[in-house]
Amino acid sequence: MTREEKSQVIEDLTAELANNANIYLADISGLNALTTSEFRRACFKANVKLAVVKNTLLEKAMEASERDFGNLPSVLKGNTSVMYSEVGNVPAKLIKTFRKKAEKPLLKGAFIEECVYIGDNQIDMLIDIKSKDELLGELIGLLQSPAKNVVSALKSSGGKLAGILKTLSEKEG
Repeated sequence: MTREEKSQVIEDLTAELANNANIYLADISGLNALTTSEFRRACFKANVKLAVVKNTLLEKAMEASERDFGNLPSVLKGNTSVMYSEVGNVPAKLIKTFRKKAEKPLLKGAFIEECVYIGDNQIDMLIDIKSKDELLGELIGLLQSPAKNVVSALKSSGGKLAGILKTLSEKEG
C-alpha cells in the first residue's frame, strides 16, 4: 500500500468516525469463511456497517478525529473489525446473539454517544443502553401519564359537579 493510499484510507476512516455516533471494535478473527459471511449478512440486515481495518490506520484516524476516543486506541491489537450503527445497542445484541453459535466475535471496545467502553465484559451493559428514540418514547409516556390522570379526573369530577348543580337548581325551583 503506497503512502497516498494509506493517507486516503485514513481520511476515509476519519470521515466514518466523524459521521457515526456509535462505533464498535470487535475481533472476528478465527471465524471460518461461512461464519464470517453469516455475521456480515446479520450486520447488513440490522443496518450495521462492518469493515475490517488495519490497526495503525484506524489509530491514526482516531488521532486525526476531533472526537476524544480516550483509551479506545489501546485495544487495537490483533485483528480489528469496526462496526458502525445508528442505534447504540444493535451491534452488542448482534455480537451476543451470534456468540450462541460461535465463540467470536469478541468485543474489544465501543464508542457510544461520546462514551468509551473497553472490554468484552461490557457487552451486557451495552445491550441495555437505550436509543434516543426509546428514551424519548419513555419520556413522552411519563409526561403524558399525569396529563391523562388530570383529564380523566376533570371528566369524572365534571360529571359529579354537573349532577350537584342540577340537584341544587331543582331544590330551589
